Amino acid sequence: MRWFSLVAGAALVVLAFAAVTRVSDTREGLIAEVITLLGGLAGIGLLVYGLTARRTSAGRPSSMPRPELRATPRPRATRDLVLGAGGIGLALILLGGLAISGGALWAGFGLALMLPMIAGSVYLCVRFLRSRSSP
Repeated sequence: MRWFSLVAGAALVVLAFAAVTRVSDTREGLIAEVITLLGGLAGIGLLVYGLTARRTSAGRPSSMPRPELRATPRPRATRDLVLGAGGIGLALILLGGLAISGGALWAGFGLALMLPMIAGSVYLCVRFLRSRSSP
């Protein structure tokens, strides 16, 4: 399934690039532009899925029971803190640039768009700090 997703995604992206030649300032051209953008979006989605999906074992289930693993929290790497702090710093720089060049309204729009990135960065920092404080 991964290879099919990769091939289909690459084909959709190539078709989207080829369809750019049909875009013009007419009604049909605008419709072609929307179809091109949606085809490119679907192609990128399939490519990302094909590149990141985990492989599943298609073998038969084992008759032997699996030993239960106890849930031991793994120590968080310092990389989590560095990535989290870097993401927060990048968000502050980008929001500051938007506020200076575009005003408060553009900074608000930027904040709304970057909220998932900021939340993920804060999550990385908090997880790192909580793992260090717990024994």
